[in-house]
Amino acid sequence: MKFRKYSSGILGIILVIPLFFQGCATVGPDFSPPKVETPDRFAHTLTADAKAISDLKWWKLFDDPLLFKLVNTALENNRNVKVALSSIEQARAELGYYQADQYPALGLQGGGSTGNYGGARSTVTTGNGYIAPMLNWELDFWGKFKRSTESAKARLLASEYGMRTIQIGLITDVVSTYYLLLDYHQRLKISRETLVSRTKSLEIIQMRFDKGIIPEIDVNQAQIQKAIAAGSIPKYERAIGNAENALAILMGQLPREIQSGQPLNLQSVPPFIPGFLPSQLLERRAEIGEAMALLKAQNEQIGIAVAQRFPAISLTGLLGVASSDLGSITTSGGIWSAGASLVSPLFDFDKSKRKVDIETEKTKQALYTYENIVLTAFSEVEDALIEIETYQRELAATRQKVAAAQNANALSYERYDKGVSSYLEALDSERTLFDAQLELSELKRNYFNAYVKLYKALGGGWLGEAEENATPGN
Repeated sequence: MKFRKYSSGILGIILVIPLFFQGCATVGPDFSPPKVETPDRFAHTLTADAKAISDLKWWKLFDDPLLFKLVNTALENNRNVKVALSSIEQARAELGYYQADQYPALGLQGGGSTGNYGGARSTVTTGNGYIAPMLNWELDFWGKFKRSTESAKARLLASEYGMRTIQIGLITDVVSTYYLLLDYHQRLKISRETLVSRTKSLEIIQMRFDKGIIPEIDVNQAQIQKAIAAGSIPKYERAIGNAENALAILMGQLPREIQSGQPLNLQSVPPFIPGFLPSQLLERRAEIGEAMALLKAQNEQIGIAVAQRFPAISLTGLLGVASSDLGSITTSGGIWSAGASLVSPLFDFDKSKRKVDIETEKTKQALYTYENIVLTAFSEVEDALIEIETYQRELAATRQKVAAAQNANALSYERYDKGVSSYLEALDSERTLFDAQLELSELKRNYFNAYVKLYKALGGGWLGEAEENATPGN
């Protein structure tokens, strides 16, 4: 009974002493979010109907149910998303790993021996053994473990921001590739219609040549134009197949044919441009949040390196039972021990100091990376705004060119039929119309993708309600 009271008091002392030392000092620099300069407004603005950034929902902006389905499938099955989810779980496990260092470690220690040799002489055969729980606790006197925990927390937050970055990037890729697919389908349709038209023209010209009305060169020119249209068909069929395969991979599926929705020329243009302030970009861009969290995590590493230059103080305790009979270890003999240890570097040729220098430089690099990501974010918004505005004007001009080319093509064939002009004039107008139609399809795809780039550059509005609620800061 006395042994129990005495040993309980010893363990109580061991457990209480750390309370006076834990958090006595936390060495190293505390993290302070960097201040970055932001413009009062963006250099390029648009005059379209403005909405709040929080109102941005991609499935409302791009009114295509099939696109909505493709994006949802990608968010569920994409392998990069799954890797990001696993990274979050890894970061969460690492946080628990470092948090455990702040608490005492309990283990079990035991031993036993028997024989008749007692060191320098033979003795009577004896047996003894013991078993005891053991406590070991390194005091976080300099805040080393606290810093490690804070660094792990920051990395966990960074992994969550990284997940959002991957999701938004994935949706952007799916939407962009989908419009690329629609563009190729549109160009294939134009090529097939052109081939039909040129085949009919060749038949008429061949009949005229057979009757001796026109020279053979007109037939050859018509044959060339038909071959050009025919050659563009497999070209765009190949492009469609590649785009479908890319979409399938984004959705985490084997390559397959992808169903498409409304043709590109019937797709509606997004109804508005979001209203926003430049300062909001720092809060909404997931890449910026991730870079900030990584900067904080790295800053904590300086404190860890500084703490490693100071003595490490540990407490140990052991309380158990012993017996002189290996076959029966009972409470006939109680054992206990309590102690403390101090380990400190004395002279290591500035190795520990260099470790602090290393972590300090890494923190500077993380800061520069953060600042560069901020600059890139503002640049991407400006680029997207420029693209929307310029593609809008270019698209309007190209529509006029297509309309004029269609009329010119009809008039040139009419003039050729009446013998007023040569077949070269008709061929030139036909080539102009074909190229203008293909150009219009590509421009509309680029115009839509400029909106996609803008919404990505603004850092949000893409995810559904469940995903939005699960992201950092919500």
